[in-house]
Amino acid sequence: MIRIVVLFMLWVAGGLAGAAEFLPPSEAFRPSAQAIDGRTIEVRFDIAKGYYLYRDKFRFAIDAEAAKAGSAVLPKGEAKEDENFGKVEVYYQEVQIRLPVERSSSGGQSVMLQITSQGCAETGICYPPQKHLIGVDLPDPAAVPAASAGTGADESGRIARLLDGASLWFVAVTFLGFGLLLALTPCVFPMFPILSGIIVGAGGNSRGVSHARGFVLALAYVLGMATTYAVVGVAAGFSGMLLSTALQNVWVLGGFSFLFVALALSMFGFYDLQMPAFLQSKVSEEAAHLKGGSLPGVAFMGALSALIVGPCVAAPLAGALLYIGRTGDAVLGGLALFCLAVGMGVPLLVIGLSAGTLLPKGGAWMEAVRKAFGVILLATALWIVSPVVPVAVQMIGWALLLIMPAIYMHAIDPLPPHANDWHRFWKGVGVAMLCAGLAMLVGVLSGGRDPWQPLSVLRGVAAVEQRPLPFERVRSIAELDARIAAPGKPVMLDFYADWCVSCKEMERFTFSDPRVQSKLSGWRLLQADVTANSEDDKALLARFQLFGPPGLIFFDGNGQELRSARVVGYQSPEAFLQTLSLINP
Repeated sequence: MIRIVVLFMLWVAGGLAGAAEFLPPSEAFRPSAQAIDGRTIEVRFDIAKGYYLYRDKFRFAIDAEAAKAGSAVLPKGEAKEDENFGKVEVYYQEVQIRLPVERSSSGGQSVMLQITSQGCAETGICYPPQKHLIGVDLPDPAAVPAASAGTGADESGRIARLLDGASLWFVAVTFLGFGLLLALTPCVFPMFPILSGIIVGAGGNSRGVSHARGFVLALAYVLGMATTYAVVGVAAGFSGMLLSTALQNVWVLGGFSFLFVALALSMFGFYDLQMPAFLQSKVSEEAAHLKGGSLPGVAFMGALSALIVGPCVAAPLAGALLYIGRTGDAVLGGLALFCLAVGMGVPLLVIGLSAGTLLPKGGAWMEAVRKAFGVILLATALWIVSPVVPVAVQMIGWALLLIMPAIYMHAIDPLPPHANDWHRFWKGVGVAMLCAGLAMLVGVLSGGRDPWQPLSVLRGVAAVEQRPLPFERVRSIAELDARIAAPGKPVMLDFYADWCVSCKEMERFTFSDPRVQSKLSGWRLLQADVTANSEDDKALLARFQLFGPPGLIFFDGNGQELRSARVVGYQSPEAFLQTLSLINP
């Protein structure tokens, strides 16, 4: 009997000790609130580990005569089979909620926000509904949004917050990883033939290039690119504008394209590129040949490539720029951008390191490789200038770049009687290039203007082509405000530019997807074309603290921005559909 009593007391004591381990609700769920602009409050809950909040238990009220809480924008939660309420959505770790505020007066205003929430601990205890009172100072609705708007719940805002209080090593490793993820995006692709052409040129006409020399050339190129990213990125963070957007005009792109044409012609053996004799010194005499791999020349080419080739903005880049602009910490922000560019350049370093293996060491093979890279450099030149020339000119250029090499590959010549397998293989490649080039030429001469489907115009009226989204153009902040002020439909604003590769990816693959078009059928679709980089374009970008396209801004039916749903950079149709599913306009 004594043993039973002792065991019972130990069990009760253990239960009391376990109960004492539960946090009080004020520590398990820590709320905060701040004004994002004059008509929007961001509510944040930091949730302790092992606890969660119910999505459908939130209630909001404002204790003020001239202000009233609107419908809260709640992010999607995690599905949970709850023993108290059945299948519900809950939040772990943290949740950020956007609360529109309906105001009947202008000017600044202090309000008392009342929040009701309810949560539980994973180990079984559930708390009764909790009420929180938080004072919030609302700025004048007509004023520019507060600086805190730059670090919202969108991806770039989360990346900006990631830099707050982070160590240098953590920033370096994280942004190096971001760069690796961006390394195979279309904005980086043109750098592959640029660097490869430099390495091929370094091999000379009759000799190859060693592993060490190839890696050093690639390293010089990547460091030039990374230094430019850091310096120009810091300047953009302070000024709010990327220098590369100002360089996307016919003169700059045309000049850079002409440079690649000159490099390509040197690959064909028309001349050797070297510095004028009066500028050469004894020190630089052996390294002055650009095609021979002058390290300063290669680094300069990397710097130019960073400015001209990759002007599109991705979320990691936008996050670093937001952090620099908000905090003025040029050291940490510059380090992040430098590491981002180095990560993007890792495939380029692999190309340089493997040059001694992948490229022939000499003879006729090396000459063929040089000419092949000459053609690739011509294609790069055409790609660079394509945003500022008509589509018909682009298609004619691509047709010639396919047809002319195919002729040199003996596409229309008979094979010798004892041709080996390689001769047959390259003739087959030449025939395929010739057919593609002729299709492109016939298509453009027939009125076609789609390089991906040059013969679509010949299919006639029976062809069913995917219609583009019916965007309405907005050219200024005043015009945008007038469009989103009309209540009713939710609004999507697309920032676009002709020179933005990711923007064209969004148009061709994401916006043309029938599922996406169906999902957006009830939306008002606006588009800000910032190709010209005019003062109005800069003002529109600055309004939303964007540094360049692509960027998608969403508004609810009352004209309030749904900042947590922002999209910066390219999204595939599947990812974009998931973004739309989280929006409750």
